[in-house]
Amino acid sequence: MTQAYCVKCKKKQEMKDEKEVTFKAKGGKTRKALSGVCPVCGTKMFRILPSK
Repeated sequence: MTQAYCVKCKKKQEMKDEKEVTFKAKGGKTRKALSGVCPVCGTKMFRILPSK
């Protein structure tokens, strides 16, 4: 499981139900990220993955 920052809890939490997604970036490129849910409060979490 991956850690990501929860805006509602204001600390890093383990992401639940994570899945890899892509989104638009500058210059018409795409970037990969992980999207999931905070196990404590249920807020959606998002973590951008490093580009290679």
